[in-house]
Amino acid sequence: MKIKIFTIEKSANGAIETLGKEYQKMISRFADVEEIKIFSKDISQAQVRGEQEAKASYSRAYEPYLKGFNVSLDVLGKEMDSFEFSEIFSQEATVNFFIGGAFGLESEFLTKTQRIISLSRLTYAHKIAKVVLLEQIYRGLCIQNNHPYHKN
Repeated sequence: MKIKIFTIEKSANGAIETLGKEYQKMISRFADVEEIKIFSKDISQAQVRGEQEAKASYSRAYEPYLKGFNVSLDVLGKEMDSFEFSEIFSQEATVNFFIGGAFGLESEFLTKTQRIISLSRLTYAHKIAKVVLLEQIYRGLCIQNNHPYHKN
C-alpha cells in the first residue's frame, strides 16, 4: 500500500516536523508513506488576494494528484472513530490525503474526492493537523493489521 499526504505549506523544521517524521517511520512498517508539500508563487499570491482565489489555487495544485483513493480533510467532513477511519486502508493500493491551505478546500475539489473527513470540529494549525492525521494513519494501519497499538 502507498499513502501520500499532500499539504499546502512551505518547508519547515522543528519539534512538530520531527514528530511527523517519527510517525512516518512507524507507518513505514505497514505502508509506503510520502509527504508532498506544495507551495508555489501562484498559491502565495492567491492567498493575498482572498479566500476564493486561494482555494482555487489549492485546487489547481492538487488536481493533478487525484489518482487512487482520494480523501480530503475538511472541517465540514464526516467525523469518524479510528475503526471507521481504518477502513480507508482497505480501499485501494494508493490512498491520497489532501489537507487544505489556510482557507480550506473548494467545494468543487471536495466533490472530486471519494471521502471528505474531519479530524475534528476544532481548527488546527496546518502542521498540527498533519501530525494528528499521521497518528491516525498509523493507528488505522495498526487496526487493519491487528497490532496492539490501537488499544492505547
